Amino acid sequence: MSKLQLSIAIGDYDRMRPLVDGPVQIDGVDPQFMLLEPEEIFFRAFRHADFDVCELSLSSYSVKTAAGTSPYIAVPVFPSRAFRHTSIYVRTDRIKQPADLRGRRVGVPEYQLTANIWVRLFLEEDYGIRPSDITWVRGGYEHPGRIEKISLDLPADITVENAAPDVTISDLLARGELDAVIGPRAPSCFERGQPNVGYLFADPQATATDWYRRTRLFPIMHTLGIRRSLAEKHPWLPIAVYKAFERSKSIALSKLSDTAATKVTLPFVEEQLRAARHLMGDDFWAYGLEPNRLVLSRFLERHHAEGLSARLLAPQELFHPASLELHKI
Repeated sequence: MSKLQLSIAIGDYDRMRPLVDGPVQIDGVDPQFMLLEPEEIFFRAFRHADFDVCELSLSSYSVKTAAGTSPYIAVPVFPSRAFRHTSIYVRTDRIKQPADLRGRRVGVPEYQLTANIWVRLFLEEDYGIRPSDITWVRGGYEHPGRIEKISLDLPADITVENAAPDVTISDLLARGELDAVIGPRAPSCFERGQPNVGYLFADPQATATDWYRRTRLFPIMHTLGIRRSLAEKHPWLPIAVYKAFERSKSIALSKLSDTAATKVTLPFVEEQLRAARHLMGDDFWAYGLEPNRLVLSRFLERHHAEGLSARLLAPQELFHPASLELHKI
């Protein structure tokens, strides 16, 4: 029997390289990997369902799943996770602390981005800043005219405006026409050292570390989806995909731990890895439902409370049932 030929769109991460380079195989699959930026993957997946298997924005996927319109069914693989205290860029000449965001104009590339939901969660829970306290201005970081990839029905007290069609939210922040920008990338005005543009938190890593100690939340950004029609036609496929991605991540972490010759072009990798394991445990980037039930539950509760998902999803509803049951020896 010939192998199933599948298009697989993922980011170019160390935890994917054993799959892309060939040491790890997906049982019964002949993959065609496409290494793309998340914005392109998500746009094409949710607008046109272009791929057989792909990374999915956790937020966009939750919107579609709650509405019963997702062309994909996920497996509990989480290609991207990140603490988002580094995701708030402010005009430092007027924003000195989180409370100063109240009543301000804040740029976002899209309102429903997963990173922005995590930011709004801790802004409200830790600092009392509600989404309705801010005027949200939607636009591209560097390309004018970015649109929300999926339609939203937001609560009446949420104010979202579109940036002018010829400007970016990075430009608006640099000119002082926005008070802050929140999103998963740094705007270019921050990267080039624009005066009066900086992080909201003076030490975002220390702030995020304290937050993790209190909440035990390591935010999930992306999950992995399989075209629903393929999973229905080939019931063996979800677990085959899950197993391969889990194996690929394990190999990447093993290489990261071998510091006789550092595998990452960055100093202090050994020290950072040791610190992460001391804070979060050895399996700090866990796949699977049960190790992530808390973080998924908190995200889904927030997602529904913001009016983004039509109903409150249980974590297990996100994933194909076969990917939640693994054999043991």
